[in-house]
Amino acid sequence: MTSKTDFSFFHTLRVRWAEVDLQRVVFNGNYLLYFDVAFTEFWRTTGLPDPIAQQQAGCELFVRKAELEYLGGAGFDDILDIGVRCEKVGRTSFTMALSIFRDNELLIIGSMVYVYADAQAKKAVEIPVSWRERLQNVPATSSS
Repeated sequence: MTSKTDFSFFHTLRVRWAEVDLQRVVFNGNYLLYFDVAFTEFWRTTGLPDPIAQQQAGCELFVRKAELEYLGGAGFDDILDIGVRCEKVGRTSFTMALSIFRDNELLIIGSMVYVYADAQAKKAVEIPVSWRERLQNVPATSSS
């Protein structure tokens, strides 16, 4: 089972009222938004080009696949720690492992596959070697 020790990068956020549904838990689709925010902060720590710089260079990242497994629900005002790590880097894509914790309780397990592609042709292109190294060697960090 996944634990906090499986991650070296975390992004912390607080659940807002607008993110909670009538069942008084975070609406399921919002967990993907949380993953996106945490991935963005993870990316920022790598020093790799931001989305605008990528576009200007003619390439972009596209989400190819997103998976979530719900083990528990978060509620209004909960403090969540979102663990992010690069699990695998292929020739044209990479897989990110993400998990959401409330304190040490694992609530959500997920993964996202990103494809590096030519922005115009929307076809996969090879991930630069320098990116591979940075994605797999992110130092222990936390952001909020």
